[in-house]
Amino acid sequence: MRLARFLRFIVQRSRSMAWLMVCVGVLSGLLSAGVLALINYALHHHSDHSLLVLLGFVGLVSGKILANLWSHILLVRFAQDTILDLSLSLCAKIVRAPLRRSEQRGAANILVTLTDDVSWVTWAIQCFPHFLMNVALVLGCGIFLAWLSWSVFLAVAAVAVVSVLGQQWLHTSTRSIIAASRDARADLFHRFRSLTDGLKELMMHRARREEFINQDVRGAAEFYRETNLKATRLQAFLGVWTQVSLYSLIGSLIFLFPSFGSIDPEALTGYIVAILYVMGPISSILGTAPTLERGQVALENIERLGISLDIGLDDAQTGEPVVRELGASPLVQWNNVAFSYGEENGVEAPFTLGPISLELNPGELVFIIGGNGSGKSTFVKVLAGLYQPIQGDVRLSGTMITDENREWYREHFSVIFSDFHLFKKLLGQSDAHVDKLIPQYLRLLHLDQKVTVHDRAFSTLDLSQGQRKRLALVTAYLEDRSIYVFDEWAADQDPQYKEIFYKTLLPDLRARGKSVIVITHDDRYFHLGNQVIKLEDGKVVEHVKSVVDGH
Repeated sequence: MRLARFLRFIVQRSRSMAWLMVCVGVLSGLLSAGVLALINYALHHHSDHSLLVLLGFVGLVSGKILANLWSHILLVRFAQDTILDLSLSLCAKIVRAPLRRSEQRGAANILVTLTDDVSWVTWAIQCFPHFLMNVALVLGCGIFLAWLSWSVFLAVAAVAVVSVLGQQWLHTSTRSIIAASRDARADLFHRFRSLTDGLKELMMHRARREEFINQDVRGAAEFYRETNLKATRLQAFLGVWTQVSLYSLIGSLIFLFPSFGSIDPEALTGYIVAILYVMGPISSILGTAPTLERGQVALENIERLGISLDIGLDDAQTGEPVVRELGASPLVQWNNVAFSYGEENGVEAPFTLGPISLELNPGELVFIIGGNGSGKSTFVKVLAGLYQPIQGDVRLSGTMITDENREWYREHFSVIFSDFHLFKKLLGQSDAHVDKLIPQYLRLLHLDQKVTVHDRAFSTLDLSQGQRKRLALVTAYLEDRSIYVFDEWAADQDPQYKEIFYKTLLPDLRARGKSVIVITHDDRYFHLGNQVIKLEDGKVVEHVKSVVDGH
């Protein structure tokens, strides 16, 4: 079943290229079997070393070499195209999938899939033509042996069946260990991410650092090492089992079969030469099998990630959403909207936001307040369309938001999250737009002496956290969306710049008709807002409207 799935995957990538590689691989194997048959003929017919036999030998050998070369060139191109397509396809699925599903999969799991799993599938594809070539060679030799002596061939086939059954048992054990090894690597990646994210905290606390390195990281690394060692040991036993089977067969042919008179000397020589000849290809098949096994496990992980991140849209549907001018108030309307994280880690519904009803209007400033764990960040993700509500209606300028138009809805928001990421380049903006507006925005945010922009790329991101947030605000200004959301934006700003943010930048956005939502603890500025919404445990406990006129 697993090999059939892997074959189906190869054919789906490029049917013509896949079949061409298979045909070339099989041709190379059959030519190798032909070379063996010709050598055996020449050894037993010394008087028939004619020019025709010589030309046949040269032709078979030349064909085998050219088939090998052609197969190698084809598979390298196919493998590189596959790794490119797989990586881009997975990245496209990740950025289009519901955020909550990606969070549930985990960053470490996704990273391992994008790196290790894609690489293993590619390596398996590169090995596959050689695998087919060797299988064809072994089958061709089998036909040659059956032609030499049917009775001996049946005995050899019986030994081969016993050998294959033993190999299958070892392969079954190896498969589960390979899957465990992949999971162990994902766990190790998770520890590495903790190392980079918590580097400052580890450096500040010796006991924490030593326990993390000597127990957490070492434990994950040793488990990964043990699973790899187990897989290697089983693969070594598999090679030993095969060699024992082959040499037992050769011993039987030399010492046992002649005593029964069941094989003539010419056939005996042919059998021994053929078995010695195929020992290399059989070893190659066994050496390739673990890579194919790992490739099949990796493919299952990739498919599992693709399915879990699938939102039912075809990958080809990548057209840009249309952002149109929005109509009259209310701009955003919630009617009994609720969101729940659901059952996770055995805990049923650990947190629920809502139900909440609200209206956001153009030119309006709304403050969202509340303590830690009150649901402010979850509120932002639901508001921006990153989380899908489990109940209630969301409307944008009167249009009901569904799965079909949720991306269109998100395109009307510019959000600076509390855990924002700042890209080195101003992506998604035209050169002319950036060149025209970036100087005034850098001056407005007092960054013109720190940062310049060339070819839409920032000269540096090596700034303080407050300055980086201002640089993120530059990006938001360039987007020029209808709705701006700031999640604890002012938390890292000095008092002087907080004044500028609340009393200059926010009023400027409102004057331009933007709806502005600010998540904050700065209660000294609440009087500037049109609405103040206080959350506790995901519920609205206070909602004050019309604090100011609005203009």
